[in-house]
Amino acid sequence: MAEGEWARYWQHEHLPGIDLLKAHYVRHTFTRHSHEGYVFGAVSGGVEDVFLPEGTVHAGPGSVILINPEVPHSARAGVPEGWIYSTLYPSTDVVARIAEETTNLRGTPGFAEVDVPDPEGAHLIREVHRAAEEGNALAADTVLKVLVARLLQRHGSALPARAQRSAGARNAQRARAVLEECMAQPPTLEALAAELGTSPFALLRAFKQQYGMPPHGWLTNARVRRARELLDAGTAPAEAAAAVGFTDQPHLNRHFSRIVGVPPGAYQKGRGSPYEIGRPVTRAVGREGATRAVRERANGARKNVQDRTEPLRVPSNVWQNSRHPHLYVPKDEPRTPPGQQPPTP
Repeated sequence: MAEGEWARYWQHEHLPGIDLLKAHYVRHTFTRHSHEGYVFGAVSGGVEDVFLPEGTVHAGPGSVILINPEVPHSARAGVPEGWIYSTLYPSTDVVARIAEETTNLRGTPGFAEVDVPDPEGAHLIREVHRAAEEGNALAADTVLKVLVARLLQRHGSALPARAQRSAGARNAQRARAVLEECMAQPPTLEALAAELGTSPFALLRAFKQQYGMPPHGWLTNARVRRARELLDAGTAPAEAAAAVGFTDQPHLNRHFSRIVGVPPGAYQKGRGSPYEIGRPVTRAVGREGATRAVRERANGARKNVQDRTEPLRVPSNVWQNSRHPHLYVPKDEPRTPPGQQPPTP
């Protein structure tokens, strides 16, 4: 990373289906990619330029970035000093459950606008991070649900149903299936088109129209997704690189960092609750234990409060606030009044 840049990517063990990223990027760029779940981001300093199929968004303090699943996008700094932001990556299941309970939306919930002015929503995104960092799972989970419900109620809508697929779209879908099956040794565009009974340029046009990126770009994104699954299960980065088709670990590191935001080693260390009273948690788990943890997260498993074997590490008075008792709002960071932008750190 460039001087002054930092990033932290993690998953709290009591917030299944949610990834968290907090970072200050200056020269770092995100290549074109997509996510299986949603992106909720809040810039607290500087400007982030987000490039989407519909155009470019210049996101600054006071707004919330909302990106739907599988929407291709890239990003970089919009000003020389870069940008500081907090981002949540909730799974489709997490958002769907909250939408079903708190809205009248039918179908797949989504957002029509990418950059919405919502200082309160941006504040709540940062509060989820703060609560997770300080080890208060109850507060983090509560504020997360309040946040997602607010975003859905104020900015949400049902995503439009996909139109009937054309022959080109069907070929793109078949090409994707082939690439998924032979990820480590993919065919050339020429061979892939011949196998599907079409021409290379017709396949290229159809694939870009269907998935927002050419086959080789989509494959890089898919390889990084598969590598994340392997890293979650305890696989070493070098082994994960070979398994998904990267030439070596530095090759994986380069693409992983430009899609996820951190290198594979930092990503793997950040899985699980990252802090205990302000210091990193060290976990001695083998591959079997890591695989079990991934399976439990996938199944939505949670420990009961009565199953805790360690005392709560955050004093209860940290979470008290007389004006807003349902949220964690520390006294040294008062809530931003509606219509005003929060101060830039």
